[in-house]
Amino acid sequence: MSKKINYSRGTHFAVPLRDVGFARGVVARMDGKGGVFGYFFGPRLSSAEEAKSTAAMAPDAAILLRDVGDLGLVDGKWPIFGQLPDFTPDAWPMPPRIRVDEVSGKAWLSYYDEDTFECLRDIPVDAALASEYPEDGTSGYGALEIRLTKLLRKAD
Repeated sequence: MSKKINYSRGTHFAVPLRDVGFARGVVARMDGKGGVFGYFFGPRLSSAEEAKSTAAMAPDAAILLRDVGDLGLVDGKWPIFGQLPDFTPDAWPMPPRIRVDEVSGKAWLSYYDEDTFECLRDIPVDAALASEYPEDGTSGYGALEIRLTKLLRKAD
């Protein structure tokens, strides 16, 4: 039985961290089959209520851009607050992502279809570009919570 999609492009929500507090997120793209491309923000906030604020939620302020499964949203584990005011998809792009093979040191820049999330093309690039692009890959909602917890712990 499939879950009802309770979000759309521009939905902002809270992500509970694994130790204490919350981060915030915005659905930038969705594939309609359980995949979301999101922008995620610090700092660590003490409550879901505090996470309702959209202050400082500009695309260039995100600490993580990531493909993630939507189970946290549809199951209500990630509180949803509604639409981000004045959300426009062009302002929240789905950029190419980079992946680096740690063994060989080779790297590829991957471009994705914004509606289906299918890879359109991979271009070999210099691994030195890794810090200039978001990391390629998909996380389950729990893995994303862990990753945000670690990122914000470093920032505390």
